[in-house]
Amino acid sequence: MSGRGIGMAPLRSPANLTGALVHRLAEEIRSGRLPPGARLPTEQDLMREAGVSRTVVREAVAALRAEGLVFTRQGVGAFVSDRPGEGIFRLTPSEAEGLQQVIQVLELRLALEVEAAALAAMRRDEASLAAIREAEAAFDAAMASGSDGAEADFALHRAIFAATANPHFLRLLEVLGRHAIPRRALGLVERSDAERRAYLEQVRREHRQVAEAIAAGDSAGARDAMRGHLEAARERYRRLAAQAGAGAA
Repeated sequence: MSGRGIGMAPLRSPANLTGALVHRLAEEIRSGRLPPGARLPTEQDLMREAGVSRTVVREAVAALRAEGLVFTRQGVGAFVSDRPGEGIFRLTPSEAEGLQQVIQVLELRLALEVEAAALAAMRRDEASLAAIREAEAAFDAAMASGSDGAEADFALHRAIFAATANPHFLRLLEVLGRHAIPRRALGLVERSDAERRAYLEQVRREHRQVAEAIAAGDSAGARDAMRGHLEAARERYRRLAAQAGAGAA
């Protein structure tokens, strides 16, 4: 199916474009319209047909891969699996979209990403550092445009995982997909523009500390910076959960 699409209408679910694209492609696979062994449309074709960004397409393909519906060949593309549904682990929306579930995902990320940051500092090269810088710049641009920066945030963490030179780290992050970014999973909106910007500025500072330690080859510093970044996020959602509980009482 190289060079052509599948007649997909543009998606109209801005709150969860990745999930909508996953659902659409999974339907094509399960219905047999994309049979086993068929190549998925290219990134460019999916971006054009669905009207989404490259990041959304890549997250969707990663989610399909985690579910065992597709497999990828480096430099060739993604293909429908002959044995769909054999993914060993995945998160469903119901397992990652409540406050308590988000906190559990953050605990899982602490176990993974702290060490991933340290490995990235030891193994980074110019290409991986360029990818991290590109994601930082995308986050800055998203903030300037008034976006929540969730896609760029995920891209930064993905670039850090890639810098470990250990593909298993990256595969685990792909399984988490959009659930790795709590404000995306919950669709939370800050109470005011000032509060939203203050929070994103904090995230940007934390990202910068992690990125600088990785660039410097400081594995201990990268480990500490990533731990601080994720623990700050966890505490924020713990406070939100406590406030929600108090409101219910």
